[in-house]
Amino acid sequence: MTATDLTKPGQIRVTTEVLGERRAVVARTVFPGEDSELTDELGRQLTEGIQLALDKRMPFVMVLSTTGVAVAGGIAGSIAWAKAASRLTSASGVIPTFAVAAGPVLSGPALLLGLVDVVVFCQDAYCYLSGPKNVETYTGVALSAVELGGAGVHGQTSGLASLTAPDVDQAMEMVTDVLAYLPDHNEDLPPTLPTADPSQRLTDDVGQLMPDTPTGSYDVRDVITEVVDDGEFLELRSQWAPNVVTGLASLAGMAVGVVANQPRSLAGSIDIAASQKGARFVAMCDAFAIPLLTLVDTSGFLPGKDLEWRGMIRHGAQLAFAYARATVPRVGLILRKSYGGAYIVMDSVNMGNDVMFAWPTAEVAVMGAKGAVEILHRKASEEERVELVEQYEAQYLTPYPAAERQSISTVIDPADTRRELAAAFTMLSTKRERLRSRKHDNTPL
Repeated sequence: MTATDLTKPGQIRVTTEVLGERRAVVARTVFPGEDSELTDELGRQLTEGIQLALDKRMPFVMVLSTTGVAVAGGIAGSIAWAKAASRLTSASGVIPTFAVAAGPVLSGPALLLGLVDVVVFCQDAYCYLSGPKNVETYTGVALSAVELGGAGVHGQTSGLASLTAPDVDQAMEMVTDVLAYLPDHNEDLPPTLPTADPSQRLTDDVGQLMPDTPTGSYDVRDVITEVVDDGEFLELRSQWAPNVVTGLASLAGMAVGVVANQPRSLAGSIDIAASQKGARFVAMCDAFAIPLLTLVDTSGFLPGKDLEWRGMIRHGAQLAFAYARATVPRVGLILRKSYGGAYIVMDSVNMGNDVMFAWPTAEVAVMGAKGAVEILHRKASEEERVELVEQYEAQYLTPYPAAERQSISTVIDPADTRRELAAAFTMLSTKRERLRSRKHDNTPL
């Protein structure tokens, strides 16, 4: 990694650096272990760094460590970080943006982490808007800084951390890994990733991953690594909302974003966090022309009074909205279950998906057989219900009724999965959609 200094030495140093084979603008604030309040001058330097990245059409990385806005400077420090936040928002969807939480990132400036595409947390970093003293005053709960906003909290509970690293150097290596899949800016195409893995390679073992029973569990990441180039999959936000898996890979040398239901967690059902996680990732891929591969195995939205009251409808719509507005090539594969509303939001053909494959094990229906029989045949005896369930499964829980209605493009042998997916993405590589002019959409936040 090389660097060219573009500013005078100071608490924020803006440089252009070579990360792997890519050039990026890097703004480094105070190094870990040092206390620094964000002054007007530091905020101005950070804003200039973001603007430089926009002008150069390069990815932007900020290595951030600050104890908050400088109190002694009055409102000036708040104005400074607000300007940085505004400029970072202008960069959203134009250039890839990253943040490395290198130490404490406290108070208002912590919001800067929420504005970037990918956040890498160093193990000793912690981040919060209201500190432990305020929390204890208002809630009576005593917490340490790490308990309130450490890397584990933001990796597992808040979803702020995309990746976690032991230190800044390894955090920058992770940024480099992610950058390998992204273009420099939104008018460029993603890079081609070299691979010796044949696109025609058969995936003979992938079908064996499916359990013998409809309720059996398996790790969908095993399916992903079987079909992508060289078995390499860079998962993002792996600890948060583990019932959906998101990450980057390549297929026939083409960068792809992968969204997959995870049967090992909540049986792959979709809750609020999973909807938010998937929607955010789909939006990032669409912004930077990264094709989307969606692997479906879900029985639907997770039921629950608290989920409904917290806005499951509104948040579930975020995932549907993100897919429906995406203009990149979109290829899907139904592995097993695709039921009800979850069928809609997991990039169904009716939501604009380009090619939807299905394995013979696919079940595309409003609901499972047992639930359907309980609704349709309430007065049936237990013996009758057993027979009715078998009839429902034979008639409806196969991919063929959906294929007849063009909701599935092709039913494929699992052994052909890699070459069918590769062929579909190759066919769609020239896809371009002309969008109707408008100021912006109104995402169901």
